[in-house]
Amino acid sequence: MIRAVVFDVGECLVDETREYGTWADWLRVPRHTFHAMFGAVIAQGRDYREVFQEFRPGFDLYGEREKRAAAGLPESFGEEDLYADVRPALAELRNRGLWLGIAGNQTVRAGRILRELFSDDVDLIGTSDDWGASKPDLEFFKRVGDAVPFDVDEILYVGDRCDNDIRPARQAGMHTALVHRGPWATIQWNDREARELPTFRVETLLELPDLIRQFNGPAR
Repeated sequence: MIRAVVFDVGECLVDETREYGTWADWLRVPRHTFHAMFGAVIAQGRDYREVFQEFRPGFDLYGEREKRAAAGLPESFGEEDLYADVRPALAELRNRGLWLGIAGNQTVRAGRILRELFSDDVDLIGTSDDWGASKPDLEFFKRVGDAVPFDVDEILYVGDRCDNDIRPARQAGMHTALVHRGPWATIQWNDREARELPTFRVETLLELPDLIRQFNGPAR
């Protein structure tokens, strides 16, 4: 049975379009040019951080985050950046008695924002900076498994990337759901892994409650 659902953050709960636009502005690159390069890097199977290297060789993402913060332009997201299905999906999953968590590759600052937005809605909020382990490292998913009060095969991990989310979560013994949005899922949606690896493929998080109910079978 699936007893717990844990969500990735970027492009699963949070639409990062605005934030990537601010990175283009920081680099002084036209936004459409930045987004075009972003898509090309993903389609080539490269690490998204290579996008920044294309425009500024030697770019240090963590260092530039600090520079942005010092300039009064920190990375940020808020209620207006959440996908429209997030709040109702979390509420329905909670109503059905599922344990809920949020865990993704995020900074300490992002973790604080997530706690402001979701502390009343979920049982766990964990970030890579909190844990000292980043996806797709299996240590990250071990941390998830350690934090969830159920067996690892009773956890559903929901994300938008086969490489960072679906494949390693499955290797860790979890069930998985691939949500069809954001640059990664849009580009990878018809790839073999995207078709074969996830337990569920969904267009919206609102599909999850009924899919989980069907997966779990009749109430015991």
